[in-house]
Amino acid sequence: MDQETFNLSIRKFLKLVGVGSQREIEQAVQAALQQGKLAGHETLAAKVTLELPALGLKVPFDGEIKLK
Repeated sequence: MDQETFNLSIRKFLKLVGVGSQREIEQAVQAALQQGKLAGHETLAAKVTLELPALGLKVPFDGEIKLK
């Protein structure tokens, strides 16, 4: 295994997840605000599950996103 290639690959994957997730969250919140489903002061529960099926890895991450 090439440690540098491995680390760069992980960073690339995490950047893809981070940027894509942020965009999706922003769009969903904006739509919910426009539809009146959110008032703009909520704290939203958030959950992400990291899976690597080939390794049997499945790890949940829980957090929150505050709008105000």
